[in-house]
Amino acid sequence: MGFWTYILECADRSFYVGHTDDLERRLAKHQSGELGGFTSTRRPVRLVWAQESASREEALGSELQIKKWSRAKKQALISSNWTELSRLARGKNRCERVESPSTPPALSSSKGSG
Repeated sequence: MGFWTYILECADRSFYVGHTDDLERRLAKHQSGELGGFTSTRRPVRLVWAQESASREEALGSELQIKKWSRAKKQALISSNWTELSRLARGKNRCERVESPSTPPALSSSKGSG
């Protein structure tokens, strides 16, 4: 069983970051408003990025890290702009380093939908 970290773009153009073990089911729940909370008042939502992980802990760790990022950094991740993501990571908070764009193992199974 895989686990997913994902980013949704909401109708108000805000981003929501979450994790799940069933991406399709979770997206449907966000879309229907069944989950309540942040996305329920910002529908429709659109999946813009997802990354599969081997464990729930890894997916949760990615979620918590990405939630701290600026909008610009999330947009760079969504667009797979590794140069910009790396530049932004070297900005104010040096501890938010990303792996080399040539070998992004944590991001290698990322996919977005349009």
